[in-house]
Amino acid sequence: MESILIRNLPEGTKAQLAARAERHRRSMEAEARDIIADALARGSATIVDFLAHQVSAEVELETEPLGATARAADL
Repeated sequence: MESILIRNLPEGTKAQLAARAERHRRSMEAEARDIIADALARGSATIVDFLAHQVSAEVELETEPLGATARAADL
């Protein structure tokens, strides 16, 4: 079995985990394992995943202007 230690959780995370574990009638450790396993099983895809697998699908990316302006270079 492998183990991890998670430090520097955002404020209130441990309390939320404890409450969720209590609702599901299991330990915080078991709840954390389930959350991690579920997240990894869903495996949300990124643009890198699409490019790596060379899926033959059209991907449209919508970009928003950054509001930056161009200026001439001082040479």
